[in-house]
Amino acid sequence: MGQREPAAPRCAALVGPYLSGKTTLLESLLFATGAVNRKGSIKDGNTVGDSAPEARARKMTTEVNAASTEYLGEKWTFLDCPGSIELTQESQNALMVADTAVIVCEPEVTRALTLAPLFKFLDDHKIPHMLFINKMDNAAHRVRDVLAALQGVSSRRLILRQVPIRETEKSGAETVAGYVDLVSERAYGYKPGKPSDLIKIPEEMVEREQEARREMLEALADYDDHLLEQLLEDVVPQKEEIYQQIAKDLAGDLIVPVLLGAAEQDHGVQRLLKALRHDVPGPAATAARIGVTPAAGDTAALVFKTYHQSHTGKVSLARVWGAALPDGGSLGGNRVSGIYRMKGHELGKQGAAAEGEVVGLGRLDAVATGQLLSASGKPAGTVSWPEKLAPLFSLAITVENRADEVKLTTALHKLVDEDPSLSVEHNPDTHELVLWGQGEIHLQVAIDRLRMKYGLAVKSHRPTINYKETIRRGVKQHGRHKKQSGGHGQFGDVHVEIRPLPRGTGFEFVDQVVGGAVPRQYISSVEEGAREFLHRGPLGFPTVDVSVTLYDGQYHAVDSSDMAFKTAARIAMSEGMPKCDPVLLEPICSVQIAIPNEFTARVHGLISGRRGQILGFTGKEGWQGWDEVDAFLPQSELHDLIIDLRSLTMGVGTFSWKFDHLQELTGRIADKIIEQRLATAH
Repeated sequence: MGQREPAAPRCAALVGPYLSGKTTLLESLLFATGAVNRKGSIKDGNTVGDSAPEARARKMTTEVNAASTEYLGEKWTFLDCPGSIELTQESQNALMVADTAVIVCEPEVTRALTLAPLFKFLDDHKIPHMLFINKMDNAAHRVRDVLAALQGVSSRRLILRQVPIRETEKSGAETVAGYVDLVSERAYGYKPGKPSDLIKIPEEMVEREQEARREMLEALADYDDHLLEQLLEDVVPQKEEIYQQIAKDLAGDLIVPVLLGAAEQDHGVQRLLKALRHDVPGPAATAARIGVTPAAGDTAALVFKTYHQSHTGKVSLARVWGAALPDGGSLGGNRVSGIYRMKGHELGKQGAAAEGEVVGLGRLDAVATGQLLSASGKPAGTVSWPEKLAPLFSLAITVENRADEVKLTTALHKLVDEDPSLSVEHNPDTHELVLWGQGEIHLQVAIDRLRMKYGLAVKSHRPTINYKETIRRGVKQHGRHKKQSGGHGQFGDVHVEIRPLPRGTGFEFVDQVVGGAVPRQYISSVEEGAREFLHRGPLGFPTVDVSVTLYDGQYHAVDSSDMAFKTAARIAMSEGMPKCDPVLLEPICSVQIAIPNEFTARVHGLISGRRGQILGFTGKEGWQGWDEVDAFLPQSELHDLIIDLRSLTMGVGTFSWKFDHLQELTGRIADKIIEQRLATAH
């Protein structure tokens, strides 16, 4: 394609489902560009990606790993993103700063659906992306079938750039031995660990190659009138024109080029690098897409990932635009203490960061993921950052050693700083510290980090549900507290009426005392005594929607006191409330479940099996072929809902929820809950 000026530093995010081979592809890219002398493997636990202890223990990517390298004199940063659906926030944040996404997938027709949420995110944010169909050495399906399945979940046109060359071995097994590039019309034979050899197009491939090339050109012609005219007039377009058209359409997020390979064998990796080099837009296009607009001479940096490392402290992974950022410079009023070139968890110091570079910035302690900073402190644009994912799964956590509680609070703050899709809450009703995230794996990874990174032995259990109780009928009750001892005694006497209130009303105290039967100064003590009892009603739970009316009583001029009347009120409540037909209340949540419509019937069964009430379903707005099911579900049934939902929907189903109301619960389930509660009474 001729000589050209080196492009500004660019960034590509490697994304795709779990086990598709992204980390292996990163290793091959780094090896091909000379960034590593020998390839690591996930099995041996020595890859550049997955360098965190919890990642290596699980043999899966648990956070974004950045690795910088050079290819033909141009700087590149590759972002290896987690494939687990539970770690989606990491991938989304990384994608926002990338010039392109390389979607890595397997040549498997049945797994195409797992890519639907990723395609939707890329399309919604107009992020240029290409497909790398990995593991072609073990392909069970024809490329055309895989492509058809993938096209079903992509709103952008998939453009096949290569066709595989297949050979039949002596055993009769068919293998992929190379590929034909449909633009250059050159054939390449695979050589493990080495660049592919240029070979002659096999005669039996010529017809198939011509058909695939024609399909590629016809697809490209949909976006260019000149190319369309050439095809209509049977003019063969110049190869240079085709390359330019692909680059233009990719930059505009109109098409998705599709490349083939097998990263573990280094097959197709050099061709991928060439496609990235020639087709991917530069950092200026990305800045315009996401809204980064630094003033002339100013520097902007967008932080998209935060790490807390024992040897360097806090490191903010950021992309730089505008003027170069020197070490020791300022961003948003914060001094940068160290600029690092990233290669997994290896940090190499450098003196400055140029426009387009992805670097680690040291000691920006006050800066959070998603912040756009400028050297001048002036606004550098408005970035529409991905929303924090709503929490779907929770665990109550405690430290085994109570002396570590302060250390736990600090460590949790750092975990949330690193991963915004985690959140921590202290439940005032159950007094539990609850960690929220996207699923069981997500939280277990967080707990692993607490153990491995911060030396904290943590126990976890299912959070306690905030059950309440109320009453179904009223009663009048007398309560007297009389105690005589040396000196002043204690005397308080009250007559109260306890009545149920409509659901959601709360607590009501009514003073109907006449004639000074209970002196004014003791009325508030009666109310306080009643309120205190309601913290734990006769069934053992906080009591709601109750009215207490004080209508009569007696006092003693010497022995009455605030404490005496408070105690009398508690006696009246403790004796009267069990007579009021107490009943358990369970929290009911409003739930909205999003799934591909082929799974809607299964989800109806899932809801019914969890004592849920289906309210209806509609098509999910902006999602072709997806439904949203609205339902009421008991909060106790939400705990592992996401696990079953993903199991039913190939991992893509999700839901949102919020507390809606309290509802009476009776029968065996209620009896068991009450029995357990009363057994733990202190």
